Amino acid sequence: MEAQLIEWMKEFGYIILFIWSMLEGESGLIMAGLFSHTGDMNIFISIFVAGLGGFAGDQVYFYIGRFNKRYVYRKLRGQRRKLALAHLLLKKYGWPIIFAQRYMYGLRTIIPISIGLTRYDAKTFALINLFSAWCWAAVTIFPAWFFGDEILIVLHWAKTHWYFAIPLALCIGGSIYYYFHKVADKTFKEKHEN
Repeated sequence: MEAQLIEWMKEFGYIILFIWSMLEGESGLIMAGLFSHTGDMNIFISIFVAGLGGFAGDQVYFYIGRFNKRYVYRKLRGQRRKLALAHLLLKKYGWPIIFAQRYMYGLRTIIPISIGLTRYDAKTFALINLFSAWCWAAVTIFPAWFFGDEILIVLHWAKTHWYFAIPLALCIGGSIYYYFHKVADKTFKEKHEN
């Protein structure tokens, strides 16, 4: 299975990277950085393709918010706090929040939808979003390419010592989730107190 996945990445890497960047992102970008490191992909084409994928995904989310307001409010009823937080961040920080949203855990899809719900100019959003997507791709792919040997050593260790790697990954991931969840709650409560 692992060998088949690697073969598909070598053969269809840029197509997979584009789709992966539209849907999720970071792990696909790290894979692209590693494949660029090993010579199976070109780093500059990877950054370009990943940026276009991230751009396309956020544009879809933006237009879902723009043209399906009732659907969004109905389907994201449980995400009302995040939608409100995204609106508050846009009001407070303006266009830089569009640039920074790619790095905001738990808000990456909510912010483009939330901006689509407002009257924010679609062309301005698209321009900032495209530049942001290429920066995001470069900031993620380049370090994975540069530190490729070290990452491959860690991956090999994790594969052979999976019984340590899985609990360690769960602890790190859980800590990150807990931290960002608390930050979002704190920010939301501070905004409603003012």
